[in-house]
Amino acid sequence: MNKRKIILTGSEGVIGKSLISDFLSIDEVEIICIDQNIGFDLTDEDQVVNVMKANSDAEYIVNLFAINDHIEKGKKNPNLFEISLDSIKIFCEVNLVALFSVCRAFVRYTKSPKSILNFSSHYGVRSPKKFIYDNTEKHIGYTITKHGVIGLTRHLATHLSPVRVNCLAPGGVLHKQDKNFIKKYSENVPLNRMMNASELTGLVDLLCSEKSSYITGAIIPIDGGWTAW
Repeated sequence: MNKRKIILTGSEGVIGKSLISDFLSIDEVEIICIDQNIGFDLTDEDQVVNVMKANSDAEYIVNLFAINDHIEKGKKNPNLFEISLDSIKIFCEVNLVALFSVCRAFVRYTKSPKSILNFSSHYGVRSPKKFIYDNTEKHIGYTITKHGVIGLTRHLATHLSPVRVNCLAPGGVLHKQDKNFIKKYSENVPLNRMMNASELTGLVDLLCSEKSSYITGAIIPIDGGWTAW
């Protein structure tokens, strides 16, 4: 049996590591790990092209890489009137321009591309609820670009057919947050809890297989019902 070869960008993050761990138990899957922490710079178009050429037999790509301004206890992020335009440009360069570059190069330089799976966020369809962050602010660059990932996905789905292009919009993943934040976050979720990273594996597996052969341009929330309210 030929293995499904999946390129995983942003492989060293919380979700990436969880996917790798879960996919190790699936014999027919081979994961190619791409992350800045192991020497890759996806804002460098030449490097992106070289990655795709080196893995030209890959059929699927999962794009997790992104700048995310994680809220840290005791750290006050700048408000709207303090944010520099340069900081917003950095979000756009990584979360949108580099993502477009990666998607385009994947289709152009791999032999039989079948599916692209991008990751947005519940903050790609809703504004962050600032009252759960103890008077700190999520960076508007994150919200802007995660909305943009959805638009990019839909546009590519209509232009890259028969390659399928879909997007997951996950809610908050449980990972070392303090108890107060977890409580306030969970109160805004119908399932009354944060997500475990492993709860994404089933959908990623589906969308990186021929079981999803008629799904493209889809934006799928995995947020415990956050966006239902």
